[in-house]
Amino acid sequence: MSGVIITGPPRAAAEDARALAGHGVATVHEALGRTGLLGPALRPIQQDVRIAGTAVTALCWPGDNLMIHAAVEQCAEGDILVVTTTSPCTDGLFGELFATALQRRGVRGLVINTGVRDTAELRAMNFPVWSAAVSAQGTVKATGGSVNVPVVVGGQQICAGDVIIADDDGVMVVPRQRSAEAVKASEARTAKEEASRLAFAEGQLGLDRYGLRETLVRLGVRYQSYEESVRIAGSESGAGVDPGAGSGDRS
Repeated sequence: MSGVIITGPPRAAAEDARALAGHGVATVHEALGRTGLLGPALRPIQQDVRIAGTAVTALCWPGDNLMIHAAVEQCAEGDILVVTTTSPCTDGLFGELFATALQRRGVRGLVINTGVRDTAELRAMNFPVWSAAVSAQGTVKATGGSVNVPVVVGGQQICAGDVIIADDDGVMVVPRQRSAEAVKASEARTAKEEASRLAFAEGQLGLDRYGLRETLVRLGVRYQSYEESVRIAGSESGAGVDPGAGSGDRS
């Protein structure tokens, strides 16, 4: 496998990445029409951490981390390294030594669609990681790959310079060309959520705030008292049957 290392790709504006980090994955995902999530397989090795930055991508051969070494050189302040392989792999392609080199360059974290190791050390050094697996399985450095080419993770295309957002809820990508739009949409979404939060704290129900009573009517959902439900169940079975009888038995 031969490859290419693309140098100096355009990156989304740093201020957009910082702003999106303040909103988080769930809000930005909703604000952009429920797009961009990299799926539930990528999980954080730490908790209560939220980052956003511009993507540097590395496409590796399974069980081979040569191209991560090449990608480190292309990383700069504010980047997030995104690593995947040409076919599924759970080997530990990344560990403490890589993180040390990336921290020195101002990299904010790692998103990797394979395995990582040295997780205790990574947490101790405050280097955030989202991975598909944790594995002590070692790797080789023998096969060419690519850096800063478009890659696909969780069904989403990630290009160098796109914004990556990652927190306890998962990871998402915002295309570089949409970063400013994403900031505006997320600000509007956050304001809307804050208004709803205040309303719910005062006792308003989502059924009323979102007009969902009309939706229930349209879908044919109706309210029925418990007594009426017992009467209907009895008439259908020929006996007065308690619809809750036999369920939740605590004996």
